[in-house]
Amino acid sequence: MSAENEPLEVWIDQDLCTGDGICVQYAREVFELDIDGLAYVKGADDELRTEPGAVVPVPAPLLVDVIDATRKCPGECIHMRRVSDGVEVFGPEAS
Repeated sequence: MSAENEPLEVWIDQDLCTGDGICVQYAREVFELDIDGLAYVKGADDELRTEPGAVVPVPAPLLVDVIDATRKCPGECIHMRRVSDGVEVFGPEAS
């Protein structure tokens, strides 16, 4: 089964975030810059998840946008993994 057919979740490593905001440009429904200048994920409730390692599901209609944000991130701090087994499919630790 390909990544496009499985539920995915995304999280940001703020220790690596450069605050460029490219992720927000690609998917503002999923990413947001906080007052500290770093990017965080936000859920369907539009609530920012500021706790370290916080994950949110990747909405299917935004899958390509979130993948593009992950690939274009200069800090290489966005991680996307399969919900089923936790394997990173896009991001710096993807194989």
